[in-house]
Amino acid sequence: MKPHLIVLDLDGTLLTDDKIISAHTKHALKMARAEGHQVMIATGRPYRASKLYYNELDLMTPIVNFNGAYVHHPRAAAFHAMHTPIGLLDVHDIVDSLAPFQLDNILAEVKDDVYIQNHDARLLDILSMGNPVITEGPLAQTLKSSPTSILLQAKENDVAVIRKHLADTKADLIDHRRWGDPWHVIEIVHRGIHKAKGVAHVSRELGIPRERIIAFGDEDNDLEMIDYVGLGVAMDNAIPQLKNIANEITASNNEDGIAALLADRLQLKL
Repeated sequence: MKPHLIVLDLDGTLLTDDKIISAHTKHALKMARAEGHQVMIATGRPYRASKLYYNELDLMTPIVNFNGAYVHHPRAAAFHAMHTPIGLLDVHDIVDSLAPFQLDNILAEVKDDVYIQNHDARLLDILSMGNPVITEGPLAQTLKSSPTSILLQAKENDVAVIRKHLADTKADLIDHRRWGDPWHVIEIVHRGIHKAKGVAHVSRELGIPRERIIAFGDEDNDLEMIDYVGLGVAMDNAIPQLKNIANEITASNNEDGIAALLADRLQLKL
């Protein structure tokens, strides 16, 4: 069988609800690699919050972070990395335009560095995975580099109104998504950025065509990727929109859905 590229979302897909990789799924991925297939991660997380799993699987492939805004190879400096930040002037323009809205917080991430406008211990606990450099204070003063992403934290009832404002006034500059519950956070990236672009970049570099890419996901930030690849697989716990466009639906993230699909499609003897 010709080598395939296996692309794994993390939360809700590769990871169980306890944020671990099950032994069975890990074994399936190891067997797939032994058969000559490539395994990679494509996640909305920054690298600092995903390298634990990258290292646990002992991967030797590039990784897609920030939903495609940052693609690099942790073990190969010669790899053609791709970083697509939001222009710094555009960020200040966007933040200024949000003045009429009630925001709880605004954060910026420059790869693995975090800038947070208002101190928030609960949010910092989530963002501190991987021990980033954290700078607190007004972004207009602290942020000096174009950020990989911007996070807006708002009240639940205000999220839709803020997203409509961004869609109506900033669609030529940015794309945005909402984090899953319980976080009422809007994530902003450069316009046109999504996981499919990152995966396409990696597949070209590895010489594996689109039709031999198998990707797994569960949320709306996986939509473009699942639609793009040769075999897009939705987990059983995935949102309905993803299941509607997926080529296949496998068992949930808590039921080794990745292992089951790979065993069938790649004829693995687990």
